[in-house]
Amino acid sequence: MRPAELFPLFTDVANLKGVGPAVRKSLNRLLGYASPFMEQDATGKAPVVRDLLFHLPTGVVDRRKVFTIAEAPLDGVATLIVTVDKHMPGPPGRRAGRRPPYRIHCHDESGDMQLVFFNARGDYLTKQFPEGQKRAISGRCERFDGSVQMTHPDIAVPVEQLEQVARLEPTYPLTYGISNKMLLKLMAQGLAKVQPLPEWLEDGVRQQKGWPAWHEALRSLHAPESLDAFAENSPVLQRLAYDEILSNQLALALIRTEERKEAGVTIEANDHLRDATIAQLPFTLTKGQQDVLAEVDADMASGNRMLRLLQGDVGSGKTLVCLLAMLRVVAAGKQCALMAPTELLARQHAASIARMLEGVNASSALLTGKMPKKERDAVMARAQAGEVDILIGTHALFQQDVAFKDLALIVIDEQHRFGVNQRLALASKGDRPHLLLMTATPIPRTLTMTAYGDMDTSQLTEKPANRLPIDTRTVNRDRIDEVVQGLQRALSQGAKAYWICPLIEESEETDTFSATGDLAAAEERHRVLQRILGERVGLVHGRMKPAEREEVMQGFAGDHYDVLVATTVIEVGVDVPDATIIVIEQAERFGLAQLHQLRGRVGRGDKQSSCLLLYSSKCSDIAKERLRVIRETNDGFRIAEEDLLLRGAGDVLGTRQSGLPQFRFVDFAVHRELILMARDDVKLLLHRDAQLQGARGKAVRLLLALFGYDRAVDYLQAG
Repeated sequence: MRPAELFPLFTDVANLKGVGPAVRKSLNRLLGYASPFMEQDATGKAPVVRDLLFHLPTGVVDRRKVFTIAEAPLDGVATLIVTVDKHMPGPPGRRAGRRPPYRIHCHDESGDMQLVFFNARGDYLTKQFPEGQKRAISGRCERFDGSVQMTHPDIAVPVEQLEQVARLEPTYPLTYGISNKMLLKLMAQGLAKVQPLPEWLEDGVRQQKGWPAWHEALRSLHAPESLDAFAENSPVLQRLAYDEILSNQLALALIRTEERKEAGVTIEANDHLRDATIAQLPFTLTKGQQDVLAEVDADMASGNRMLRLLQGDVGSGKTLVCLLAMLRVVAAGKQCALMAPTELLARQHAASIARMLEGVNASSALLTGKMPKKERDAVMARAQAGEVDILIGTHALFQQDVAFKDLALIVIDEQHRFGVNQRLALASKGDRPHLLLMTATPIPRTLTMTAYGDMDTSQLTEKPANRLPIDTRTVNRDRIDEVVQGLQRALSQGAKAYWICPLIEESEETDTFSATGDLAAAEERHRVLQRILGERVGLVHGRMKPAEREEVMQGFAGDHYDVLVATTVIEVGVDVPDATIIVIEQAERFGLAQLHQLRGRVGRGDKQSSCLLLYSSKCSDIAKERLRVIRETNDGFRIAEEDLLLRGAGDVLGTRQSGLPQFRFVDFAVHRELILMARDDVKLLLHRDAQLQGARGKAVRLLLALFGYDRAVDYLQAG
């Protein structure tokens, strides 16, 4: 049960004054919230006061200084005290929307000004601004026709209420139906529910860092008394960020402890299947592959449950390592499951594994949600009977009707696309099966600690010896015709190439490669490239049916197509060793990690490969910095770190993914050192009080519940 101290913070926002059905719907859109631990927990539920208070301001308006009309700045917000002289409504009889503005003449000791309103009700304005009385107003001033005017003041109150105006006013991200003024009123109600909570930080840490108490820090953001709270690394933001990271690290530590309590399946060394597969390979394993395989083998032979994350840079051979790990499990008479995020990737895994298992006494099968029912039922029956050694599929693998005879190892590809709920659902299919997650998107160390702190990690950075570095160049889109001509010459010499576009279709067609169009479109580029290069140009995108897309991909891998025009559907997993050229149009629109993934579609054979990044000269400074980094290095782990600094944790994998925690207060470019500090703090805390029964332990339980890690609290034995 949630601690009683937190009840006020978990009150439905619908209970706040001013929140009717329409506002509640808008708040649900603005504050839509999922627990960071179990990402589906809050689906369909309305936000609570805690969510409102965790909606952070992005700026602040300073209304504290009171100006005279003559002093009022014309490039910012000004607070004034004026006397209302005369109302000047527009001439009557005109249709609404075309009336001249309603003007109110005012003055102070320094001069005159006008307040301007469009489509305003005169009776409301006469009550709001009685002639002859003083009003405190605040808003943006401008000069029009030689005189000062303020259009629709942000605030207007009797002068006796000046303190309501002359203050610091936070500004928030908004949505349709929610104004900043409305949000400020709701925040004030929310803050009234914030009471001091038992301190979960060590007194020495707070004193050393100069951090305020939690409730004081939250109040300093939403009802600031100075601009200091909004400084990039202010004590206020540091305190709140540390609380969030501490809850994250503690939850992961508790999960790790729980997951490792029960023994795992012991997999003894038996490598006759593995050795037979390696003997068929046209290359030898890299030292990195051998080292990672040794780590996985040791985990599975230890008697403890393996929980390991395998990060492999593009082209480093992760899939082969996972297959060889699975073959040791199969040799022990048990089953494995390999889950991929898309049907395309699952089918590619199934095809490549089937090829590598030719001549090896091990079976594999594919299971997806789009298979015909008869075929799907047959595969499920074979898996349940133990006749399938390696079952490969999409999320269909963790549906309730899928059963295994003896599942001992689960491999999840592109783990960042799966949430914790899905991971646990699949793990429940067996008796404490080993778990190996793999991703082709290198994850920065700090983000790995916050997303996968409950797991051991391995990294594959070494490329096969025959792989040459990809030659990456940036080219202005004005030179796109030269790029096409160069592509023609390369194709005449037997090359294969990808052409990547950010969209599928354009609203207006164009027959030429014009750099003036705002967005490249795959369908349009395909049509024009076919006209220039001939019929051996294929097209794939996410809206195509999987079978149709797979047919085109096979045609490109074979002899049917020389050029493949595509969207980012080919970002992960597509393997065509003969492809040596990739052109990425409007490269400035992609993130660093995504560019690195796309570039990794070439350079998979022993031939020199090239990547051309077409960009607009009008792109932003951050986009130019991304292009500089991707041009200078092929190291995916360095690229991941740079991407984190440039774009933030939420977008580091290209788009926000459900498997990663969505931090509210943490900025990884600013707060990275706090992660190491929190990890050490958690180790010491659990060493002293493993069940969190002491004074600080009980306070930390509040912290876990506050940030939505209730499941982690359930892992504790008592209390």
